[in-house]
Amino acid sequence: MDYSKLFQFSDSRVLVIGAGSGIGRESAIALAAHGASVICADSDETTARATAALIGGAATPKVLDVLDHAAIRAAADEYSDVSALVFTAATNVRKRIVDYTMDEFDRVLNLNLRSSFALIQAFAPKMALRGGGSIIGFSSIRAFTVEPGQSVYAATKAGLVQLVRTAAAEFGPANVRVNVIAPGIVETPLTSQIKDDQEWYSAYAQKSALGRWSKPEELAGAVVYLASHASTFVTGSVLMVDGGWTAVDGRFDPPNS
Repeated sequence: MDYSKLFQFSDSRVLVIGAGSGIGRESAIALAAHGASVICADSDETTARATAALIGGAATPKVLDVLDHAAIRAAADEYSDVSALVFTAATNVRKRIVDYTMDEFDRVLNLNLRSSFALIQAFAPKMALRGGGSIIGFSSIRAFTVEPGQSVYAATKAGLVQLVRTAAAEFGPANVRVNVIAPGIVETPLTSQIKDDQEWYSAYAQKSALGRWSKPEELAGAVVYLASHASTFVTGSVLMVDGGWTAVDGRFDPPNS
C-alpha cells in the first residue's frame, strides 16, 4: 500500500453540485488541489463559472438544475466516468409547523430529498458499471437534534441519512460507496438569517464544543476524505463535522467537588 497516494486524484474526474458557493465551492477547490479534474455544477451559471475560474484549467463549469430530473439523467450520461459525486444543494424555510404552507413543504422536500434521490438513482448505476465510485451528500445535525421551526428541513436531512444507507446497501456489492457529511452551523448563504441576528448567532456559537461557527472550508477535508482512497471501506456512514455540537449536552460547567 502506497500511503502517499491516499489523497491523490490524478486522472480522476469528480462532479460537485452546488459548487457555485459555500461548502460546494470549497469542496471543488480542495478536490482540485489534490489533482482532480472537477466539474463545477450549479443552477447559477455565473457562480459555476466563477468557481471554475478560481480553480483554473482543472475545472469545467456546468449549469445543472437538480430539480430537473431529465437534466440529472443527461448529466449522468455526460459524466459517466466520474469517480466521485458530491452534492450540497439545499434550502430551508424556518417556520413552525402550523405556519408552513404545502408549497413551502414541497419546495424544501424537493430540493433537499427528491433531488438527492434522483442523483443517486442516476449516477450510482453508472459508477457500478465502471467498477465503483463515491457518492457524498450533505445531511445536518438537524437529522439528529432539532429546534422549533426546523420540522421539514430536519425531516429531509434525516430522510437523506436513511436514503444513503439504503443506497450503500444496494450498490455496495458493485463497490459504490455512499455516505453523508453532517455539518453543524456553517457560515453560508443558507444561514444568513441567523448571522444577521447577533443574539441568535452567539447562541449557536456557544452550542458547539469549540464555541464558534465553522467556515465552509472546514468541511472540504471531509469531502476529500470520503472521495479518496483513504475511505475505501467507508460506506453507509454519517461523518459528523459539527464542532462537537451533538456530543456536548449543555453549556454549564459543574463546580469541582
